[in-house]
Parts: sequence; C-alpha cells; structure tokens
Amino acid sequence: MLGFAATALAGFFAISNPIASTPIFLSMTEDEPDDVRKAIALRSVLLAFVIIAVLCIAGKAIFALFGITLTALRLTGGIIAFIIGYRMLQGDRSSVQSPKASVIEQTDFSSTLDMAVSPLAIPILVGPGTIATAMTYAGSGGAVEVALTIGAFAVLCVVTYVLFVFGRPFVRFIGRTGIRALNRLMGLVLAVVGAQLLLDGAAGAVRMMGLGG
Repeated sequence: MLGFAATALAGFFAISNPIASTPIFLSMTEDEPDDVRKAIALRSVLLAFVIIAVLCIAGKAIFALFGITLTALRLTGGIIAFIIGYRMLQGDRSSVQSPKASVIEQTDFSSTLDMAVSPLAIPILVGPGTIATAMTYAGSGGAVEVALTIGAFAVLCVVTYVLFVFGRPFVRFIGRTGIRALNRLMGLVLAVVGAQLLLDGAAGAVRMMGLGG
C-alpha cells in the first residue's frame, strides 16, 4: 500500500508539476495583493481536489456506465502520460495540460478569482493526463486504493498551495534553468509511469484475450 501511494504521488507530481506551474501562477497574480493571491491559490487547489476526489469515488460507476474496462483506461492513461512526459523531456510543456501564455492572456476573467477555476484548476492542475492517472489508480482496486489515490492528490494540493503562496523566493533562487531541469526530471518520471501503465494495460489485454496462460 505504501508503494502504491508513493507511485500515485509520483505520477500526480510529475503530470501536474507544481514547480513548473508556480511561475505561471505568479505571473498571473503579480498585480494582486497577498490576500487575493492566497484566495486564488486556495480556491484552485480545493477545486482540483474536489474534481479528482469525485472522479476517484465515482470511477467504477463511470466505467460501468460507458462500458470502459480498467485495461482500456490503463492503456489510454499510459499513452497520455508517456506523450506528456516525453514532451517535457524535450523541454516542452504539453498544451493539453498547460495552456500557452497567449491563451492565458486572452482569457476574459469576469472576476479575479475566476482564474482559480480556469486556467489554474483546469487544465493546469487537473488536465486529461491527471484525470486519466487518477481514475487508473483509483480503479485498480477497492476502497483502500481509492482512499490512497485521493490522499496522494491531497498531498500534491498542499504542496502546490505552499509553492503558489510562498514560491516567489524559490522561483527566483532556482531560476529558469533550474525550472527547466526539474521539468525534464518530472518528464522522465512521468514517461516511466506512462510506460508502466502501458505494460499493465498490455498484460491485462493479453489476459482478456485468453493468451496469458
């Protein structure tokens, strides 16, 4: 169980990558007072947590409703995670998980706190890759696996909030070079997680076809 939780946390940390997301948050909120920045950070991580928790709890019902098998989800999640991880290794953040600066600038926020919903919570913290990863891990077992998956994402949300609120000195310290290096390291972790999900999915597909002995 400890290994499962650690793997889930590593996958979430790599695909959401709060270290790389912190400069985006800081640039979006640079003109806001500290209390507003904290409110935006808190709202974004709480919304991200609620989305993932609901999907984890309702995962099997969603599978049954749409006729989705865990094997298919592992294969799909593995492909998504591997592609995003590979692009991060090349020094490029996926536009699916992290919108371009031009897209952020063109977003019309009717309220300052609206940026906590989009693009911060969705898709920066919770994109397709994060959703696929969460549902894959939560659907791989029973209530314990669901709880561990939710707990792992909760830890990620706490780390993200701390970085968002207190990350300015950290970002200045490591600089762009440090962020790029960490981004590529997270890309490697995510690519490995994606490859493992693909292997698990392929093994499940073989068993489903009756070729696994």
